[in-house]
Amino acid sequence: MSDDNPKFTVAPQSTAQPMDQISDQMPESCTDQPPTDQPLSQPSQMPTPALESASLLESLRSPFEQLAAEQRAQVAALEQQKQELLGAIAILERKKERLEQEMRTTYAGQSQEVAVRLQGFRDYLVGSLQELVACVEKLDLVPPPAPIAPEPPGPVFIPEPDVPNLAEQGFGDLRQRIEQLLERYRTLPDYYGPPWKLRRTFELSHSERVANWFFNQAGRGAMRTMGTRLQNILVASAAISILRTLYGEKVRVLVLATAPERLGEWRRGFQDCLGLTRDHFGPEKGVVLYEDPEPLVLKGDRLTKEGQMPLVILDEAEEAISVDLLRFPLLIAYGRDPERTKPSYPSPLRERETRDSREEYSERDRDRGRDRDRVWDW
Repeated sequence: MSDDNPKFTVAPQSTAQPMDQISDQMPESCTDQPPTDQPLSQPSQMPTPALESASLLESLRSPFEQLAAEQRAQVAALEQQKQELLGAIAILERKKERLEQEMRTTYAGQSQEVAVRLQGFRDYLVGSLQELVACVEKLDLVPPPAPIAPEPPGPVFIPEPDVPNLAEQGFGDLRQRIEQLLERYRTLPDYYGPPWKLRRTFELSHSERVANWFFNQAGRGAMRTMGTRLQNILVASAAISILRTLYGEKVRVLVLATAPERLGEWRRGFQDCLGLTRDHFGPEKGVVLYEDPEPLVLKGDRLTKEGQMPLVILDEAEEAISVDLLRFPLLIAYGRDPERTKPSYPSPLRERETRDSREEYSERDRDRGRDRDRVWDW
């Protein structure tokens, strides 16, 4: 230890006593022994400050080594976390690149699909709002009248069914409502609406014809043909849709056309323009097709007595009108355009229809009672 720490070498303190005292204290055995050449044994070393400092360094070294080991373990853990984070970042980068590539390649198709879905949802909302508005307008929001003191009982009077006299009122109180419906048909056509709602494109010329029939003719009069039977069916469908909106199931449509081919065109036209099905055609249904005016008149009279509202429609090919048909308050009679020299359909077909009609009329003359109640049920 003295070689390692030369600065701390301290000479042992002198403990020598006077030689005369030492000699007196030594025993005689020691003094009588002869001197030998062996050196005397070194006295036992006593603790010094150098030994204390060395032990102190040893005691401090172990905590430092433990602390260094802990730091190395923490650094290793941080390095491992760093590697894991770098791996996660690499995975996210690859996902980002894949998503960007998918967006670049499929954005156009996805956007078109979303646009189609949005358009379908928009059409659904428009139809739902239209039905909601129609239901709200039907609500009776007028407050109930004040109670009236009871009167003494009198004779019982049963009133007849309340059927509005449309010829007298001329739809004046419903003018705003009818104009709103015509504007909706023209600007917001509903191609997927419920039955009895107009489903086809409605032009301004069609709207003017229907408005003139409601307001100027009071729902009863002749209307110049639109050129084709399909256009005439479209105008009649608009009038039927408005009447069904205003009066509900009271409106019953009676169509007169003296040829099965024409009745077939009217049936298909109503199915296309109003979304009707086979269940809507029949003697007790919403639309009845007639080939002869007599059963139509009988049916119209019975409906009027029951409180219904028959709407009589005469095809443009009808050259004569029965006088009995003129007493119904709702009547649409299509007339040919005098300026047109040719019919709206081919001449061979017209000749064949005329020949068939003559044969049918001759058969009716022979047996009028058998065919009087004949009704075309499509």
